[in-house]
Amino acid sequence: MDKTLEELVQKAEQAYKMAYAPYSAYPVGAAVLWESGRITAGCNVENASYGLTVCAERNAIFQGVALGERTIRAVAIAVPKEEMPTPCGSCRQVIREFAQDCLIILRNGLGQTAQTSLAELLPNSFGPDFLKIT
Repeated sequence: MDKTLEELVQKAEQAYKMAYAPYSAYPVGAAVLWESGRITAGCNVENASYGLTVCAERNAIFQGVALGERTIRAVAIAVPKEEMPTPCGSCRQVIREFAQDCLIILRNGLGQTAQTSLAELLPNSFGPDFLKIT
């Protein structure tokens, strides 16, 4: 893994340490590498009203968007648990809003890493390129 992608994974690992996950006890960290080279990170933030919970991936993406970013190159997701993480359906669709396809790196608490792509996780996806907004 190249230096930039390793940094991306490290930022995702750092982010899960800040997670607020009192209900699921499943802290998640995510980091997004943008086309500009900037990396933004986020953690999951749960809420007693479960529908108001925000996933780490969306937190990291929304931070980048707030800074003016619009194109995702890669996303790293990390957890301290043994099982390999994967983005939920909502997060897959939000990633798709800012990338037709991109690298997705997954890291578990044992230090094991897997790589996939948005196209593999969300085949035949629907995104903003389908809308003809002028």
